Amino acid sequence: MSKPVPIIGLHAVESALNNDAERIVGIYFKATRKDQRLQRVLQLAKKAGVKLHESDERQLERQAGSNRHQGIVALYHAPQALGESDLLNLLDKLDEHPLLLLLDGITDPHNLGACLRTADAVGVHAVIVPRDNSAGLTPAARKVASGAADTIPLVQVTNLSRTLEKLKEAGIWIVGTSGYAEKTIYQQDLKGPLALVMGAEGKGLRRLTQEHCDFLVKIPMQGQVESLNISVATGVCLYEALRQRSHSA
Repeated sequence: MSKPVPIIGLHAVESALNNDAERIVGIYFKATRKDQRLQRVLQLAKKAGVKLHESDERQLERQAGSNRHQGIVALYHAPQALGESDLLNLLDKLDEHPLLLLLDGITDPHNLGACLRTADAVGVHAVIVPRDNSAGLTPAARKVASGAADTIPLVQVTNLSRTLEKLKEAGIWIVGTSGYAEKTIYQQDLKGPLALVMGAEGKGLRRLTQEHCDFLVKIPMQGQVESLNISVATGVCLYEALRQRSHSA
């Protein structure tokens, strides 16, 4: 089994306990912290039979690799990353129109975590990222995701363009975002089988990724700012998809 990785923060640790407690090797917590939030998480750990270790600040920082641990760190054997075949199997089992989120070149783990959190809130079936040049499920990403890292399948693919072709073959429409698009996100039909493709802030979608999109849309910008943070832009687009899909149900 792979070396355990740290999960930091109360929400992330609690989610791991609720969803995948058997993968947790042990939990380190700040002995001097006595608040109810921490005690609730520790009670969950005891019920799950997870080993608890009272720790000081230095021990926690060493386990977490940072000082943003909120007084608790879980060591966790992460499951093997999902791939393209897993994604296609997931799609075969759905009894509703797929809603997928593809992130092209998102390298900041905080942005990945925020996108996962929004994806969970909207009901996205899977988030897809390139295996290279993309953020993974680091402790920082898990912390920002606030539990969504355990509920939303994260699929890492070797060739994003090939995956887009596979999705097209499965009957899924590919809608990409571009500041140069003529149509806005609000003018695009987002109700059917859908893969929404978001590019990195500033750079946007790579050329090959754009070429594999069926439609390109933009978020209308009325002020002086030229672009939104990727996690904010993703939220805008996903909630428009949710609005349309809710009205069509």
